[in-house]
Amino acid sequence: MEHYVPVIEVRPGGRRRIDRVLDPAYVRGLADLSLGQLRERRDEAAQEETDLSYLRRLLHARIDIVRAEQERRRSGGESIVDQLATILSDNALRPARGSGRYQQLEPSRAGEYRRQAEALVGNADLTDVGALSDEKLAATLDDYRGEEASVSQRRREVQAVVDQLNAEIAARYAKGSASVDDLLAAERADDV
Repeated sequence: MEHYVPVIEVRPGGRRRIDRVLDPAYVRGLADLSLGQLRERRDEAAQEETDLSYLRRLLHARIDIVRAEQERRRSGGESIVDQLATILSDNALRPARGSGRYQQLEPSRAGEYRRQAEALVGNADLTDVGALSDEKLAATLDDYRGEEASVSQRRREVQAVVDQLNAEIAARYAKGSASVDDLLAAERADDV
């Protein structure tokens, strides 16, 4: 059975942050931008990366819940409710999958992404996975995996943008056209 898997669409000329960050013009002509403009773009792209990482973690948790229910059915183990704390803590403690990076930012669209993850399989109620048929459980897992793959792809694309911006900033420091003293002075001015 084939399922429609929604993807994170990027709309050329769109107004959303992901549309701006993944527009090829976002990283064109970086040498012509001021250091401040570069940092603003880098920070915007880093926030998008953080938000995509958050959505990805939500999807991983849901995938783990569905897989645990499938395993419980095969092995006759304890209920998902009894396992939930372990499932979710294992998800949080497991090493990052993919190209994980330390992120200092908090997700800016946590509520929106939680709703998006829930809407993926609007007719699959994960509050009672035990009530889902085997077929519905398998379809739900396929949907979550497809969306996770889509989110991961967009996240890698955004990471490439962040890397390009960071490389331009680093090159300016290496060439001496930017200095740490200027950075510290600008940060002090922002704090006042």
